[in-house]
Amino acid sequence: MSTRTVGLVAALTITTSIIAACGAAPKTDTAASGSGGSKAATATSAQDLGGLDKLVEAAKKEGQLNVIALPPDWANYGELISAFTAKYGIKINSDNPDGSSQDEINAVKTLKGQDRAPDVLDLGSAFALSGAQEGLFAPYKVQSWDKIPDGQKDANGAWYYDYGGYISIGCDAKRVKECPQSFADLLKPEYKGKVALNGDPTKAGAAFAGVYAASLANQGSFDDIQPGIDFFKKMKESGNFTPVEATPATVEKGETPITIDWDYLQASYAKEFSSKGVDWKVAIPGDGKYANFYSQAVSKYAPHPAAARLWQEFLYSAEGQNLWLKGYARPVLLPAMQQDGTADAALVAQLPKVDGDPTFPTPEQVDKAKQVLASGWGAAVAG
Repeated sequence: MSTRTVGLVAALTITTSIIAACGAAPKTDTAASGSGGSKAATATSAQDLGGLDKLVEAAKKEGQLNVIALPPDWANYGELISAFTAKYGIKINSDNPDGSSQDEINAVKTLKGQDRAPDVLDLGSAFALSGAQEGLFAPYKVQSWDKIPDGQKDANGAWYYDYGGYISIGCDAKRVKECPQSFADLLKPEYKGKVALNGDPTKAGAAFAGVYAASLANQGSFDDIQPGIDFFKKMKESGNFTPVEATPATVEKGETPITIDWDYLQASYAKEFSSKGVDWKVAIPGDGKYANFYSQAVSKYAPHPAAARLWQEFLYSAEGQNLWLKGYARPVLLPAMQQDGTADAALVAQLPKVDGDPTFPTPEQVDKAKQVLASGWGAAVAG
């Protein structure tokens, strides 16, 4: 997942394919996987199956869950996956962990009817919206549905925000003499060949958000992402922008000494690589303060429909939300959890500090920005 609309309250508690090659033979009935699979495939809540215990029973009989584009070091997904398997005894098959949101959408389409098709998706907000418009998701409302603010979920349950963060600038302080603090700084000549994005913004949610943030820093708006595209064109022409896609490996090796990425990923780099001699600094640029969520969805063609729905219930439980929080991400239920006392206060305290409250683009603004980016990005950074 190298690469998610309204403001939040409560002190900034805001608030990622395979285009398959040859593989498993198609099944005749993907919805019939496991006992009770047919009912699970159309269940819009646990109550449709007789309650959570019955959902657990059906999911255990399926015995497997297919996820896609979930790097273990992204928002603590490695621990989330392990905890789910330990709790329910359900094997998780994790495909293409470094894939993008577009790869996830492609996989739903190209693997339809196959055992290895993705059951669940974690998508950038623009891709969640377009996927829902294409009818690729199965509506499902978790038990904590009412605690998710109305502006942060599809009314019918096709998708719902899961966790979010701020776009930030990460910097290897041992390789860069003075770390940049703003988008304006990134144009300085001393950063030639050093600035990278986490993926292709036409395919990856993190990179898309990076361009959106750059637009806000350059007189753009949620209705106008073009200044962000122009900014990266200018960085490309100056030689500062490198086409190398930032990953934990490129950060550790020093190949991408300055990255534009989500703050929760940057914070995890700082922790993970400190013992390896990397002094990773993180700054949330004041001139381009952009925050957003990623979204969960159940594939309409999930080969393990009960396990897919149980995964959602797990993620939106206090246990799952706190595990995202442990990965420096801001889970969507955090405001409600702070009110009822289920949020881990120590984990809340470790979140990157930001001044002020964020605002968010509407789904319609995100969709428009995605279209503009798709038509203009290639020409802007080509060569």
